[in-house]
Amino acid sequence: MIGIRNFYGRLTSYIRKHRVHQSIQLTVMLSFTVVSLLSMVVLGVSLYNRFAVRMEDMTVESSKQLLNQTAINLESYLRSMRRISDAMYYSVIKDKDLATESLETEMNLLYEANKDNLISIACYTNEGGRVAAAPLATEKNGIDVVGQRWFTEATGQMENLHFSTPHVQNLFDDNSYRYYWVISLSRAVELTNNGNSTLGVLLVDMNYSSIEQLLKKANTDNSSEYVYLTDSNGEIIYHPRQKLIYANLFEENNVAAAAYEDGTREEEFGGEKRLVTVKTVSYTGWKIVSVVPKSSFNMGLYGTRMFVILLVLLLMLMIVLINRLVSARVTKPLRRLTASVEEWEAGNMSPEIYVGGSMEVEYLGKTLRSVVGQLRQLMQDILVEQEEKRKSELDALQSQINPHFLYNTLDSIVWMIEGERYEDAVFMITELASLFRISLSRGKTIIRVADEILHAKNYMNIQKIRYKNKFRVEFRIDEQILNCCTVKLVIQPLLENAIYYGVESMEDEGEITVRGFSRDGDIFIEVQDNGLGMTEDTVSRLLVGNRHVRGHGSGVGLINVHTRIQLRFGKNYGLEIESAPDEGTTARIHLPYIEYSDETLESLESGKLRQMGGGAADAK
Repeated sequence: MIGIRNFYGRLTSYIRKHRVHQSIQLTVMLSFTVVSLLSMVVLGVSLYNRFAVRMEDMTVESSKQLLNQTAINLESYLRSMRRISDAMYYSVIKDKDLATESLETEMNLLYEANKDNLISIACYTNEGGRVAAAPLATEKNGIDVVGQRWFTEATGQMENLHFSTPHVQNLFDDNSYRYYWVISLSRAVELTNNGNSTLGVLLVDMNYSSIEQLLKKANTDNSSEYVYLTDSNGEIIYHPRQKLIYANLFEENNVAAAAYEDGTREEEFGGEKRLVTVKTVSYTGWKIVSVVPKSSFNMGLYGTRMFVILLVLLLMLMIVLINRLVSARVTKPLRRLTASVEEWEAGNMSPEIYVGGSMEVEYLGKTLRSVVGQLRQLMQDILVEQEEKRKSELDALQSQINPHFLYNTLDSIVWMIEGERYEDAVFMITELASLFRISLSRGKTIIRVADEILHAKNYMNIQKIRYKNKFRVEFRIDEQILNCCTVKLVIQPLLENAIYYGVESMEDEGEITVRGFSRDGDIFIEVQDNGLGMTEDTVSRLLVGNRHVRGHGSGVGLINVHTRIQLRFGKNYGLEIESAPDEGTTARIHLPYIEYSDETLESLESGKLRQMGGGAADAK
């Protein structure tokens, strides 16, 4: 079979080689086609990549311009808030002695002038006592002013202005019962009371909606590209998807972005590559972050990409069609001959080999047709010869059954009759008749496991009488394997060896156990005795070479059983021996699980279910 496969491969390679190199014309045309296609593909890919890089650069530049403009607007707004704080501190608080003067009037005037962008202005002592507030409002009960974040940051670093993240204004009661989102600008101030200076905190609550409107203008309708604002620690001040973030429905890489230097970089977040541009806002340390997913470039380049692909495909199609028309007539005979060989390779041993075309192709077709015929006849002869050889080997092995057992049994029957033990003699004759009836099996070599077990029981009933119950035997057979197939006369030789070489020479009563079970889709039948056992070296030689049971056994022997099973079912099955001195011996028969039926019996007898090379029988 290996030689035939090699011939297939060489012949196919020869035809394919000559199909490509048949003529200079075909070689030139094929080379021209390949070079043209490669040139078009390289040119198309180069232009597309250059356009994609240019588009990405334009997008990055646009993002930078957008961030710069947004930063300018935000810084302008924050400067106005800082001017309000500076005006209140340097023009009012520093000039007032709180023992005799109030801050209320100036604070209200300043609030009224900027109320579109402010929610409130308030001044507190370092102990949390309110000095003044605008607009006039009632402070909420139980408010711990000293514990507020804006208060602790201002008193902790007195030389700086401190901007908070967005939060709900919670200092004063509102008559309209509305909640305002604010960003607090706080600073430490010096309060004068009776000529004495004390520490205080000035608070300016900016309306968050003003900052929100500035950043909304920077965000377009395109949901894939967006701009958001964080503080220096990465805490989000504004995000177009802020509600989704608070609801844990959207994630943002804001903490990492806050640590980036100003400029553009590529990052991967949430399994998506994207370009991130960062701009730091003066006074505050806040970061304006622009996010452009890489996928948005692909969407923008979709039209260009499709145009390039369609153009390349159209040119390729034109070249292929022209090449096809020119070369079809030249290659047609060889293609038909190749199709014949491929049909042969696919397993059709009687293909219609094409003969035609040029003189060389016609001669090759005639030669191939002759080779196919010769190989088909040769394979048929080999299969018939192998099957006849296998049947001859099975018959030869089966014919090795020694009449020694029959002679001893008949001698025992004569002895029983002379001793007037007629019932024992009748029992022996009955068991012997049943034993040989199963042995004959109408010429079949495959029988049911149930019949093989019955044969073994008949054999052991005869032996127990002959040996005057010197040993005990027990059968433990699973019912599910009784209707499966087995080679006949495989258990009896194992029982015979268990008696003659296991328990016969024992002083105590011998024990022989026969087990039958299925495991991992196969059948196992074990014959175990508690006899003298064997050394490991003896066990290793039992199934090697032409060894048979010696002495007064059946003569079929272990190697006989092992060989007959493998000839029928393949090399994966057969006999296994386990033994140790003074610990007994276990002989294990390994068979495939095949249900017994007329169809499987016919297939097994003819050898159709036996896989080549020792595989499992394919019928369960």
